[in-house]
This record gives sequence, structure tokens and C-alpha cells, in this order.
Amino acid sequence: MSTQRCDGCGDRVRLGGGIGDMWSFETGSTDGLTLELADGSEHFLCYDCIEALPDDEEVRREHVEALPAADD
Repeated sequence: MSTQRCDGCGDRVRLGGGIGDMWSFETGSTDGLTLELADGSEHFLCYDCIEALPDDEEVRREHVEALPAADD
């Protein structure tokens, strides 16, 4: 299983497919998306962080930086 760190909370997020799943025979989807924001920056975010972004304004890097870090 491959993972990538969420740019918002810092959690390791599952990436579906790829060579990592070939050997483990795990199936499933990716638990996040790479988004291009209004300021042109790109961020990989888990679905929980995407839900926490504002709906009423254009999302920018500052919004991602303001997301709370995960509790470890």
C-alpha cells in the first residue's frame, strides 16, 4: 500500500492502485485528492481536510496552512 502525507493535517493517506497494491492484493480507492487552488498552488488533501475548507470563498494556500494538524 502506498501513502502520501496530507498537506493539511499531516496524516498519511492511502493511495489506491500502483505497484504497492499489486503485491498485497488490497483494493480500494485513494483517500484524498490533489487540488489546484485559486492562487495556483497545488496541495494533496485528505477528504476530511477538503470538507474543512471554506465553501463561500476561493480557497488559497492560507486556508490549507490554517487547517489543524492531526492528533498523533
